[in-house]
Amino acid sequence: MSKQRVHVTPHKEGGWQVKKGGNEKASALTPTQKDAIEIGKGMAIKGKTELVIHGKDGKIRDADSYGNDPCPPKDKKY
Repeated sequence: MSKQRVHVTPHKEGGWQVKKGGNEKASALTPTQKDAIEIGKGMAIKGKTELVIHGKDGKIRDADSYGNDPCPPKDKKY
């Protein structure tokens, strides 16, 4: 079974949520995206999986892998 990604997305009632892929319920709710990213990063590191960050529109704006990525990205973030 593959590891579930951790997603940071806007919450329907305001603020931001951190959810593992496939879960109905959020693992954490925060007032800011920055706070949600920090929590999500910790979860992704612990689970050795990927953190997927969504923008206010729900579209993916960034992703970071904290596991053994079989296809690492060729581009470098600065």
